[in-house]
Amino acid sequence: MSKLRITLEAARVNRGLTQPSAAEKIGVSVQTLINWEKGRTAPTVDYALKLCEVYGVTMDDLIFLNSEANLIGNKL
Repeated sequence: MSKLRITLEAARVNRGLTQPSAAEKIGVSVQTLINWEKGRTAPTVDYALKLCEVYGVTMDDLIFLNSEANLIGNKL
C-alpha cells in the first residue's frame, strides 16, 4: 500500500502553522516559504530537512511541486 504524499502547504497547515510562523521556525523569509509552496523554487537539502523537522514529516511524505526547480524532489 502506498503512502499518501502531501504538499508543503498541506504539511504546514496540518501542523497548525501560518506561513509567518513556519518561516520563522525554519529560518527563512515568508516569501521564500511561499515560493517553495508554489513550486517556484525548491529548498536546499538542509532546508528540506528543517521543513521535515518543523512539520513533523519525512522527506518521503512530501511532494515538491516543481520538479525542474527541485534539487531533491525527483526522487520523492
